[in-house]
Amino acid sequence: MEKKIIKMDLAGRELSIETGHFALAADGAVTVKYGETVVLSTAMMSHKGKPDADFFPMTVEFQERYYASGKIKGSRFIKREGRPSDEATLKARLIDRPIRPLFPKGITNEVQLIQTVMSADLVNEPGVLGLIGASAAIMIAGMPFSGPLAAARIGMIDGELIVFPTMEQIEKGQLDLTVAGTLDAITMVEAGAYEIDEATMLKALDLAHKTIKEICKFQMQLVEMIKPELREYAVAKVTDESKDFVKEAITTADLETVSGIDKKAVKEKVHALEDKLLEHFKADIEAATKSERQLTDALGKLIDENMRKNILETGIRIDGRKLDEIRPISTEVGVLPRTHGTGLFQRGETQVLTVTTLGSPGAAMIIDTMDIDVQKRYMHFYNFPPYATGEVKMMRGTSRREIGHGFLAERALVPVLPSKEDFPYTMLLVSETLTCNGSSSMASVCGSTLSLMDAGVPIRKPVAGIAMGLVTSDEFKQTGKGTYKILSDIQGLEDFAGDMDFKVTGTDTGITALQMDMKVKGITLEMMGEAMAQAKAGRAFIMAKMMETIEKPRAELSKYAPLILTIQIDPEKIRDVIGKGGETIQKITAECGVEIDIEQTGQVVVTAPDQVSGSKAVEWIKRLTYVPVAGEIFDGTITRIMDFGCFVEFLPGKEGLVHISKLRPYRVENVADEVKVGDKVKVKLTEIDDQGRNNLSMKEFYVDKKPLPKPEGF
Repeated sequence: MEKKIIKMDLAGRELSIETGHFALAADGAVTVKYGETVVLSTAMMSHKGKPDADFFPMTVEFQERYYASGKIKGSRFIKREGRPSDEATLKARLIDRPIRPLFPKGITNEVQLIQTVMSADLVNEPGVLGLIGASAAIMIAGMPFSGPLAAARIGMIDGELIVFPTMEQIEKGQLDLTVAGTLDAITMVEAGAYEIDEATMLKALDLAHKTIKEICKFQMQLVEMIKPELREYAVAKVTDESKDFVKEAITTADLETVSGIDKKAVKEKVHALEDKLLEHFKADIEAATKSERQLTDALGKLIDENMRKNILETGIRIDGRKLDEIRPISTEVGVLPRTHGTGLFQRGETQVLTVTTLGSPGAAMIIDTMDIDVQKRYMHFYNFPPYATGEVKMMRGTSRREIGHGFLAERALVPVLPSKEDFPYTMLLVSETLTCNGSSSMASVCGSTLSLMDAGVPIRKPVAGIAMGLVTSDEFKQTGKGTYKILSDIQGLEDFAGDMDFKVTGTDTGITALQMDMKVKGITLEMMGEAMAQAKAGRAFIMAKMMETIEKPRAELSKYAPLILTIQIDPEKIRDVIGKGGETIQKITAECGVEIDIEQTGQVVVTAPDQVSGSKAVEWIKRLTYVPVAGEIFDGTITRIMDFGCFVEFLPGKEGLVHISKLRPYRVENVADEVKVGDKVKVKLTEIDDQGRNNLSMKEFYVDKKPLPKPEGF
C-alpha cells in the first residue's frame, strides 16, 4: 500500500495522520503523531453479522507500551505489560463512548478498535490522539459510520482557556476538559474542574467544538485520498412488522399500565404484559412462525416509545415526576461502628454506602504506567454487585464501568480536598452500590461527601452530583431540529431508553466534574447550557438535603483512625533519623510501634496507634535532630573512658568530650577512678568548636557523696 500522510497545525504543534506504513493487513490503520507522541490506531470489522446479537459487538482496547517512554516496568518479577492499567481502561472507554452511537442502530458485525501508544513524549496526552486515530481508521476502512469524529482537550490557567494543553499545563491548571464531536454536534464530554462556573464551561465547550470541526475536516482530506469502498453490514432490529404483531394483543391502555415509583412493581407489570402477549401468540410460537424473543423485544420497544411519547407530549415521566423533579432523598452518617467514616445516600430506590478509611502517607498508591510514576493519596473505588439490580450474574473482577464510575466520583471530590500539608492522611473511599435504579455514580459522589465529613476530613466544601437525561423526537434525531425534553435525576428506564446521560457534580460555587454520553448524533451548546442550568438547581436541592444530616466535617477524627503527628526538621538532618542502612528509623518504628514517612523537604510524618506511641517517636526524632546550643544542660550516658577524659552521649547518636579538667571541681589524676562506662550523668555543653566537636563539662554538677565524719561522743 502506498504511504499517504496529511498534516495540519494544531495549537502551535504539528498534527499528522499517516496510513500505508504500519499494520497493512488491518481494514483501516493510521499513525497519529503530535509532538513526539505517536499512536497506532487500527480498525477491523467482521464480514458477517453476529447471529442473535442483541447489542453492538464493538470492543475498544487502549494499549500502553512502556517502551513508548523509554521505561521498563517496575515489578522485579513481571516485566511484560499485562492487564490494562485503570488509566488505559479509562482511555478505552473515552474512545468507545462517542464512537458507538455513530454506527447504525442494530448493527451486529463485530468491530474491534485497538490503539497502541508507540511513543510518548510525556507532554502530549495520547488518549485524545487515539480517538482521532480510531475515527480516521474507521473512515478509511469504509465502515458504516456517521463520522468523521474528533476530540479536543481544553485546559485553563489563570482564567485563560488553552487548546490542547500540555500535561504539565493540565497539572497546574483549573480545568481538564475532553470533548468529542462531529462537524454538527458534541457527542461526549469528560471534565474535571476546580469549581468552574457554567458560563466559563460553555465557553470551553464552544472552543473545543470549533477545534473539533477543524480536525474533522482534516480527516476528510485522508478519506478523499483513499476513496474507501463502503462495506456491507448486518442489522438486527425490531421491525415495524413485529411491533404491528404485538399491537394485536397489547393496546395503548395496556402500555399505560407500565408506570410506578417502584422498579420491581414496574417490572411485574412488564412481565404481565409479556405473559399476555405470549399467551395470545402461543400457537404461532409452537408453530415456530414467531419467536418469544422477537415478540418480547418488540413489546419492549413499544413500552419505551410510549414512555418517550408521554414525556414529550405531557411532560410526565414513568414514575409520575415532573421533568425537573428529584426523587425523595434520605441520608445517614456514622452507619458502621468501626469504620473511620460512613455516608449512606439514597435517592429514590438508588442506595449507595460510601466508607472512608484513613491511613498513613506511606499507604498512598503508587501508579506504575508508561508515564511518570505517581502517588495517589486520595482513591475512590466503586463496586456494583449483581444484587443491586436484583439480578444473578457471574462476578469476574472489576468491570470497566466500575473503574469509570470510581474515577468520576474521585475526580468530583479532588478539588475540595485539604492539602497534604494540612491533612497528611491517605484517604481511601469505597462506594458499595446496594440498590440501583439509575444514577448510582452520582449517589456515590454524594455519599463520598457525607463519608468524608463524618470521618472528620476537613474538605473545603461539600460536593453533590446529579444525572441529567434527554428525550428527543424522531424529527430531532433525523434533522437535529424538533422537540426535546431535558430530565433531572434520571432513573434506570429513562437512562436505558433515553438519548443522553449527562452527569454534573459541583459545589455551590461551580462545577468539579462532567461526564456526558449521547445515544443520538449529538446536541448543541444551547441544549448543554439548558441542561447545566437545570442540573445546578438540582444540585442545590440535593445539597440542602445532605446538609440536614451533617453541615460540616466533624471536629475530631474517629477514635479508630490512626493518629498522625507531623514535625519539620532540617533536611540536612534526615540522614540522622534514617541512620546507617536505615538502622535508626527501624529501631524507632519497632520500639514505638509506629510508621514514619519522611519528605525531602524535611517534613516527618509519624503515624501511630495512640498518642503515647506517637509522642514517644516524635520526642525521639526531635532528640536526633536537635541542634544543641552552648550553655544547655543534658542528661547523658558515659560511652568511653580515655586517659584525657570521657565521652558522653548527651543526645541520641550525638557524643561530646568531657575533658579530664572538666570532670571534677578538683584535680583528677585518673579518669577511671571517678567514672565508668554506663554511668548516667548530667553535663553542660560549654562549646561547639570549629570542627563541630561538642565540648562538655561535669564539674558543675559534682556532689561529694563521701559520708560526713561522726561528731565526737558518738
